[in-house]
Amino acid sequence: MSDSADPVFAEACATRPIIDEIANKWSIMILSVLCTQPTRFNMLRRRLEGVTQKALTQALRRLERNGLVSRQVIASSPVAVEYSITPLGHSLKDPMAALYQWTRDHVADVQAAQRNFDQRPGT
Repeated sequence: MSDSADPVFAEACATRPIIDEIANKWSIMILSVLCTQPTRFNMLRRRLEGVTQKALTQALRRLERNGLVSRQVIASSPVAVEYSITPLGHSLKDPMAALYQWTRDHVADVQAAQRNFDQRPGT
């Protein structure tokens, strides 16, 4: 076996920043909401309990930059912004649903492991 790193895990691998941006907790939640329907900014903010305006804005900009979300300004009074998922973003629906289902299936196991770890001497 070689001691050199697998190119997929190399620091310069192009997948690293993409995974970092997609795997962000707010990104996953935003994409999950947008998979069901286009949603205005303030509705997203209300749906995602705990997200700050700044964190939501930053996550939406990253998702838009990566081609996963589209942004449409709606000329109304006041002006509104609606976000929708792109076909590229929609291609993440099944993998995200599988990850979400895994978390639901294993939440008790993970919490038990965390408790066991936290109770170990020296942690």
